[in-house]
Amino acid sequence: MARARGSWTDGTLTARSFLKPHTVARAVFHPAWIPDSLDPTVERLKRFRVVAGAVASLGVYTFVEGGFALTELLENALTASAVLLFLTPLTVGVMLFVWRSTGTVRQLRVPLLNSLKLLLLFVGSVVGLALLVQTISTSGGILLSLVGGLAMMWLLVFVVAGAVRVCGNLFGAAAVHRSLPALLAAVTSWLMAVPDLVTGDLHGLSLTLGVVFILGAPVTVTAIALLETGRLKRRYGIRLRAHPASLPPLPGPVPTGLPHVPPQGNPYGHPHVPHPHAPYPRHPYGPGPQGPYAPGGSGHPYAPLPPYPPRRPRGPYGG
Repeated sequence: MARARGSWTDGTLTARSFLKPHTVARAVFHPAWIPDSLDPTVERLKRFRVVAGAVASLGVYTFVEGGFALTELLENALTASAVLLFLTPLTVGVMLFVWRSTGTVRQLRVPLLNSLKLLLLFVGSVVGLALLVQTISTSGGILLSLVGGLAMMWLLVFVVAGAVRVCGNLFGAAAVHRSLPALLAAVTSWLMAVPDLVTGDLHGLSLTLGVVFILGAPVTVTAIALLETGRLKRRYGIRLRAHPASLPPLPGPVPTGLPHVPPQGNPYGHPHVPHPHAPYPRHPYGPGPQGPYAPGGSGHPYAPLPPYPPRRPRGPYGG
C-alpha cells in the first residue's frame, strides 16, 4: 500500500529548508510513504474535508467568543491532540477487529507503525509548543524572551502547517486503508462536538445558533467522508469493511507533471502482423530495395557485375 521510498522525507530536506518551517512541516507530516491520491476528485474532497475538520479541531470557537487568544488556541490544540492520541488508535483497532476475517494485522504492521510515529510526532510538536509558550511567559530575561520568541514563532508556523497536513492525510491512514482517513475524520469531528452538546456549552450563542454552529463541522465532514468512501467503492472497488490485502489491485497514481504521451503510430489502425513466409521488411530509410551492396541486382555483395553495353567508337577529338 505504501510507496517504496528510501527515507521518511525522501531526501527533500536540506540545511536551508529549516529557514522555512512550512517546508519542514510538509516533509515531516506528509512523508514519502503516504500513497498518492487515486484521482483529482478524491483529492478535492479531502481538501474540503480539511477545511471542515479545521473548524472542529483548531478552536474556531475562540473567534466566536470574541478576539484571538493564543493561550486558548493552544489549550484547544492540546485537547484535540489528547483526543487524537486516544481516538485514532481506538478507531484503527476497531477496524482491525472488523478486518480479522479477511486478513491479519501482521500484513499491516509497517503502515500501522508509521502512522503511529506520525501521530506521536504531531502530538509531541503541539506539547512542545505549549511548553515553550509557558516558559517564555513566566521568564523575565530579555535574551531568553527574544530567543524563545523567535523559536516560538518558528514552531507555531511548523505546528499550524503540520496540522493542515495531518488533517489531510489523517496521520498517513491511507497507507493502511484508502477509506480509513475519511472514517477517522468523521469520528474525530463528532467526538469534538458531542461534549459541547452534552454539557450545553454553546459558547455564548443562542440555542439554535449554538446547535447549528457546533453540528455544522461534523455534519459537513461526515457528508464529505461519505462522498469520498462512496466514490472509492464505485470507481475502485475499495470497501471500508474489507481488509486492505483482500482489495483489488489499484491503478497507478494520477500523473501531475507533463501530460501522458500515447504510443506513437496510428492509435486507431490495426497492428500489422507479418506473414511467417514473408521477406524481412526493409528499413524505411534504406538506399534502395536491394541494399548498398547489391551491384549485381541480386542483393549479394559478391555477385558478378552485369555485362556493359558496347561502346560506340569515338574519334580522336571526340564526337
